[in-house]
Amino acid sequence: MSVKSLLRTTRLVLGNRLSRFLLNRMISPCPHGRGTRLNHALDYVVGGEVPLSLCRVEGWALKSVMSIMTKIMKADFEVFKEYAKDPSVRKGLVLVLKGIAKYGITVPQKLPAPFFIVWNFTNMCNLRCKHCYQSADKPLPDELTLDEKLTVVDELDKAGVPAIAFSGGEPLIHPHFLPVAREASSRGMYVAVATNGTVITRDYAKKLKEAGVQYVEVSLDSPKPEKHDEFRGVRGSWERAVEGVRNCVEEGIVTGVAMTMTKANYHEIEEMVDLCEGLGVKRVIFFNFIPTGRGADIASWDLSPDEREGALKTIYRLAVSRKIEVVSTAPQLARVALQESSGRVVAPTHFVVGADPGTLALAEFIGGCGAGRIYAAVEPNGDVTPCVFMPIKVGNLREQSFEEIWSSSPLLLQLRDRDSFEEPCGKCNYRYVCGGCRARAYAYTGCVTAPDPGCVNFKLAKSVQS
Repeated sequence: MSVKSLLRTTRLVLGNRLSRFLLNRMISPCPHGRGTRLNHALDYVVGGEVPLSLCRVEGWALKSVMSIMTKIMKADFEVFKEYAKDPSVRKGLVLVLKGIAKYGITVPQKLPAPFFIVWNFTNMCNLRCKHCYQSADKPLPDELTLDEKLTVVDELDKAGVPAIAFSGGEPLIHPHFLPVAREASSRGMYVAVATNGTVITRDYAKKLKEAGVQYVEVSLDSPKPEKHDEFRGVRGSWERAVEGVRNCVEEGIVTGVAMTMTKANYHEIEEMVDLCEGLGVKRVIFFNFIPTGRGADIASWDLSPDEREGALKTIYRLAVSRKIEVVSTAPQLARVALQESSGRVVAPTHFVVGADPGTLALAEFIGGCGAGRIYAAVEPNGDVTPCVFMPIKVGNLREQSFEEIWSSSPLLLQLRDRDSFEEPCGKCNYRYVCGGCRARAYAYTGCVTAPDPGCVNFKLAKSVQS
């Protein structure tokens, strides 16, 4: 089945009036227990105990629909059921089904809450990285208290957010991190942390696992210790970061390594993948450079469109040839993968590169830059922004609920309309799987709907105009 046929079938099965009527009924609160009818129906789907006859009927109906959808996508329903036993996965499914109930099936898919929040937990940091988007150093005077942080977790849980990725500054040096991570995990949320890795001793890795942290992503700027240390501003930080990676891997925590691509290191991509394979991590992710925060001081280190295109082709080649996951936050990787594979492979998000029909279809719904669309950011003082690299306040959690900010912010609504983007991004055939990096557009032009100047299509458009 072609991707277009799959999309049509998905709309037919889930987007019709009867399906949306049933979904709208099921997202109402269940009178017999905590959560919605949909939550209980999903419990039934994965084999949980649902004693009430009405919930069992709705569960049977949902199970039938999901069984049909997995067959259409040529997936194994039993594998899906096992995967969906994870509470955070079920939260994600509920979120998608609520989006379909509320908005129908849209491209990109509109959601009543983001899939994940990146929470800049504190501005305090033990390193002085040249590219830091937060200009992290000391804690801000108005950072959230512990009680306020726990309230934020409660708000995000009630909004239906399936995952929180803690970042900084350096979140692991803050005394509130473990209790807040533990609370998020207890709510069935997927808990991840982005860290410089320097404080992850074997004992601390055990504490992370006990707190429910499921994924740790450690930043490395080069496979060469001296280059990393110079970039991070502290001697010995490479050795400590690599030791932190080893400790997480040995503790059984899913671990990734992140490298921000600049002119200083983009030719080291394959060498970094070799290092990461040796460390036994699950994923290596190559971040787009965004000239914001301290990064604005080294804007000349940014890759040219041709350099980025070459780097993404290398990443694609490694993604399809290595056992380790190799991905990038540059949304253009989706286009590169499709072009290099003659339409057989795509990267719908910066978590996966895949060739199965489900992944190809998923790219149309959630692919490309996710700022304000499938994710958002929370600052140390409760400010909400579309992205950690896009310092535009759209609300504050001390003043408004997250659900109110997400559903009503004019800027967030604008970011969800790919067709409103300026050319070439707004007219590009790949706008639904890519759309350009909105943070880069904003950093270079001051406009979130402007074209991403890091794309070869932008370079081509400029040459045609001149």
